[in-house]
Amino acid sequence: MFSTMDNMGKVSLMLDLISQKQRALGSNLANMDTPGYVRRDVEFADYLGTINNPIETRLSEILGPSGVIEERDYEEIDPAKELTEMQKNSLFYTMATRRMSNIITEMKTVINVGK
Repeated sequence: MFSTMDNMGKVSLMLDLISQKQRALGSNLANMDTPGYVRRDVEFADYLGTINNPIETRLSEILGPSGVIEERDYEEIDPAKELTEMQKNSLFYTMATRRMSNIITEMKTVINVGK
């Protein structure tokens, strides 16, 4: 059965994931000259790669309540790569916010038709 709230919840969790990735990328750029800093990353494929598990379950298993970011040891920080990843993340954010906007528009339509 179709449920708008299920879709809204999925998009909301995706926005949370995008936020975590942006935080990690920003931290990498800010600390690229810091001695001993360990590069951090959030891989979308780790969360979205399994089709059998709902995204909510997968995200909660991996992120947990505090939103853990994976640390990548011995990986040099390349500013060009980090900026490219930020641009990709920006595209994901745009897609997710458009989807959320569409869901809200659908809900408004249903409410107005039901009056």
